[in-house]
Amino acid sequence: MPNSATPTHCPYCALQCGMNLTPTQDGGVAVVERPDFPVNKGALCGKGRTAASVLASNVRLTSPLVRSGGTLVPATWDEALDRVAEGLGRTRTEHGPDACGVFGGGGLTNEKAYGLGKFARIVLGTSQIDYNGRFCMSSAAAAGMKAFGLDRGLPFPLEDIPKTGCVILVGSNLAETMPPSLRFFNELKENGGTLIVIDPRRTRTAEQADLHLMPRPGTDLALALGLLHLVVAEGRVDEEYVQERTVGWEEARAAAMAHWPEYVERITGVPVPQLRETVRLFCEPEHAMVLTARGPEQQSKGTDTVGAWINLCLATGRAGRPLSGYGCLTGQGNGQGGREHGQKADQLPGYRKLDDPAARRHVAEVWGVDPDSLPGPGRSAYELLDALGTDIRALLLMGSNPVVSAPRAAHIEERIKSLDFLAVCDVVLSETAALADVVLPVTQWAEETGTTTNLEGRVLLRRRAITPPEGVRSDLEVMHELAARLGGDRGLEKGFPTDPEEVFEELRRASAGGAADYSGITYRRLIEENGVFWPCPATTDGAQGVPDDSEESEDASLDAAAVVADDPAQDDEATGAVHPGTPRLFLDRFATPDGRARFVPVSHRAVAEEPDDEYPVLLTTGRVVAQYQSGAQTRRVDELNAAAPGPFVELHPRLAARLGAAEGDPVAVVSRRGRAVAPARITTGIRPDTVFMPFHWPGEGRANTLTNPALDPTSRMPEFKACAVRVEAVESRG
Repeated sequence: MPNSATPTHCPYCALQCGMNLTPTQDGGVAVVERPDFPVNKGALCGKGRTAASVLASNVRLTSPLVRSGGTLVPATWDEALDRVAEGLGRTRTEHGPDACGVFGGGGLTNEKAYGLGKFARIVLGTSQIDYNGRFCMSSAAAAGMKAFGLDRGLPFPLEDIPKTGCVILVGSNLAETMPPSLRFFNELKENGGTLIVIDPRRTRTAEQADLHLMPRPGTDLALALGLLHLVVAEGRVDEEYVQERTVGWEEARAAAMAHWPEYVERITGVPVPQLRETVRLFCEPEHAMVLTARGPEQQSKGTDTVGAWINLCLATGRAGRPLSGYGCLTGQGNGQGGREHGQKADQLPGYRKLDDPAARRHVAEVWGVDPDSLPGPGRSAYELLDALGTDIRALLLMGSNPVVSAPRAAHIEERIKSLDFLAVCDVVLSETAALADVVLPVTQWAEETGTTTNLEGRVLLRRRAITPPEGVRSDLEVMHELAARLGGDRGLEKGFPTDPEEVFEELRRASAGGAADYSGITYRRLIEENGVFWPCPATTDGAQGVPDDSEESEDASLDAAAVVADDPAQDDEATGAVHPGTPRLFLDRFATPDGRARFVPVSHRAVAEEPDDEYPVLLTTGRVVAQYQSGAQTRRVDELNAAAPGPFVELHPRLAARLGAAEGDPVAVVSRRGRAVAPARITTGIRPDTVFMPFHWPGEGRANTLTNPALDPTSRMPEFKACAVRVEAVESRG
């Protein structure tokens, strides 16, 4: 272990905050500030500060486990790997390749995500691979592709936010989900800018807003359309921009004009004066942004909802201009890179489409296989999980805990239990791992080197700072060993190196020329430059508005390269100049064939499950500051558990009075899919027709027992954010 501090990044959310790890006397590491990283400048939330706690051997897995007589017992690595190879191989032989499923996670490094997609398609030959990032920002990704021809969480760095004039933040409680980012919004206000927060709850983030709109859950689409209606009616459309840089405006305009303010007020509950004030605050400054998160995205109409917010940006001339635009606040640590390089059911590395013959040829050449041997697109995440035990008989799962995180979770738990074989790679014995036939203990963030891509599209290098415990191996080693066992005498393991930098070098070649082009990024550059923004082709001739290094102007970086996805002209072998990366997208043109953004006409429609007499209230779900995702790791940290010990039901005093429930009393929330029980938390900061539950816990307080798996037709995102429930008082057991 090095004697000095190791600069690295937090293992949790998509900020990927910089931190230093310093050695401790007991052979571990301590987290200390790293002020040089621009995203957090040393600031860390409680999860980041305590991240080293999960490295302790008494918290995490340190030996493979195999099921014997109904119980998981320790085993050697050879025994465990042989068991996995036998289970997957038998299933493939008896039922065909697509009877083997692979499910990944948004916390895997780019190297591991790339390897997992390759492993599924080459070693297993299955089309059945997806990942839990499908539950994160897939609707925003789909909408971004439709409008801009490219999906990257933020098309600009976070440092641009304080310099804009107004930000509309839709469905994000970033004060709790990514606290270090709040400073950018505080600086925005200090600079005279305005923050508008749209959320059915008065969250910690909403408390910081200049204007807080509280729409009924699932009505964000109508709200965005109502705002666009007012933009048109008040003559605030940027006609020159629309004519020069977009197509499809007339159809989108007609759709918006059907959503007049009073009609939108009836749907959303947001008063017309607040709608008008939002339009004024958004349109009067020279620069403005719309940022969305899970609120509008985790809906059965999430793609259309995000599309409506993009239309608002396009109509007002905000997208593709300095200090303006639409962006998505990615949730998971590597939710961006995880889908760019092959974990998604329909994508190949470099954000290439699996059904594109040219994309298949390129990747197949890098992999040394026949393009025709690559399987086609498979099922999306929920559909894959729903098929377990029927069409899919065996599953290899890495870095996910769907027993807690999937919608209709009790059903998914039963589907997992019905598998012929389940193998899980994880750092802890999660609720899903506890059901496995084989559990493989793998290295964590501080014990391995690898890259991630944060919400800005900034590719980063996490560096190994500590030796993993004996008995723990990396996911790359797992794939290498399984490829050797499942490949027979084909030598497939040679295509699965265990050195992460070697894997990244192959990823660079596979991504070259794709939308998410990493070919110009190296480990050395990531260290020297504190990260590099994609797209970053191997070379450039300096075209596309890349600023000269000699420019001293404070705003020089605002002229950075506008992206032209899939444009081989950016690769200039003749000059060999190093491409600087692309912090800001679309400034010259959008990544569409004609360089213009697309308006997509959309109209309001109801949530998949509206309240009725039997289920009269809407449930929405989310996170709390001290826990992360399914809580598999954070629930093992004493400090975090002390701050957030368990689930709760947030409800309005009027609803509590009807139930006769007091603060802390157990209440039951019941949907068509199940029942969850947790203590009442009574607050005027939520709508009377809405209840909220955090989703970090298993057991009787599992929020996702209740949620609706109704899927967006484009993104296949489940509707986590709105389902019909009833709330019942529960007799106290104390």
